[in-house]
Amino acid sequence: MSATRVVIFGASTFSSLAWYCLTHDSDHEVVAFTVDSAFMSGRVHEGLPVVPFEELSAVYPPDDVQLLIPMGYQQINGLRRARYETAKSQGYRFISYVSGRAGVWPDLQVGENCMIFDHAIIQPFARIGDNVIVRSGAIVSHHCSLASHVFVSAGAHVGGNVSVAEQAFIGLGVVLKHGLTIAPRSFIGAGAVMLADTETEGVYIGNPARRISHAARETI
Repeated sequence: MSATRVVIFGASTFSSLAWYCLTHDSDHEVVAFTVDSAFMSGRVHEGLPVVPFEELSAVYPPDDVQLLIPMGYQQINGLRRARYETAKSQGYRFISYVSGRAGVWPDLQVGENCMIFDHAIIQPFARIGDNVIVRSGAIVSHHCSLASHVFVSAGAHVGGNVSVAEQAFIGLGVVLKHGLTIAPRSFIGAGAVMLADTETEGVYIGNPARRISHAARETI
């Protein structure tokens, strides 16, 4: 069976990380990168061509490649969501990457355009939606639900039965107490310890965490 040909969105350090992981820890073949034409700084990245996103379908049509969009949490994950939805509307399919060094179970439910990095632990009965990133060393406990477009940073600990809604951002080393509900587009800053449910677009910091803003979209 031939390798899946993949185009990675972006030409940044995070895109390079995705390229390295796919090259050394998957059966996929990365053939190119793509970025919005306004942000192109060159035509080559990691030795591969960089194609303007606006021209991608002409150079690499949807029936020839699949995409991976490993963007970060800009605009509370909104920018990654927008590019994912645009590419999907153009007929593109997406791969997902689960590191061979991650601790996962065979029946794990993972959506499309997801990345689960090395030494992340995803326990049984956890569910992961589309367009989700779980960084190295994060722990997602049993019966957790990560909705689409979520970002879980390195070293975060998500307790059992936690529900994380769309576009939420969980920062470095965050602790979420078991049973919490994290509202859509919540932004939980590095090292925060959440002991209570969040509100939509709230920004939270500290131990125990406190809300410092009602408008994450304007703050971040």
